[in-house]
Amino acid sequence: MGVSMRFSHSILAAVLSGAATPVLAHTGTHSDLGFAAGFLHPLGGLDHMLAMVGVGLFAALLGRSAHIAVPGSFVVMLMVGGAIGLWGFEIPAVEAAITASVVALGATVALGRSWPVGAAAMLVGFFALFHGYAHGAEIPSGASALPYSVGFALASAALHALGLALSLLVLGHGKATRSLGAVVALAGFVLAFG
Repeated sequence: MGVSMRFSHSILAAVLSGAATPVLAHTGTHSDLGFAAGFLHPLGGLDHMLAMVGVGLFAALLGRSAHIAVPGSFVVMLMVGGAIGLWGFEIPAVEAAITASVVALGATVALGRSWPVGAAAMLVGFFALFHGYAHGAEIPSGASALPYSVGFALASAALHALGLALSLLVLGHGKATRSLGAVVALAGFVLAFG
């Protein structure tokens, strides 16, 4: 078995094992009250994982200038949304927007159309506000906000990197990446209506 095939199997195993975990992203049940709780929060919800991997796939399709700008916009706006949630402000329809982000990002990748990097960064930044809000609003009681926030930002960046790696190192820029985008969009529909 070649190195590329072993790598792709390792990536697939990691994605599937993450998808097989219980959906805990919105329960506030983490026992650690700092960095680890924040890092685990986005990894416990399939909706968050799919959207963040979708951001990486989207950035990969747009080319080198988007590899940092698009995920970077997501992380910055994720932190803004997290602060809004920590401060206790209300944002309506958060769960619906998070699910819509999975469908929209997956469909955008599946269509494979070229976007200006600035417009792509704005799109993912908009969705990141909702993801960040969910993380910030569900901080465990007594948790330290800064380590928790750094944890969920780094986990999100790692999922973006996974999407980039899947596209650039395993799937290539063509039909395989767009097909994975279609799978992400379909999973979003299942989450919304299943």
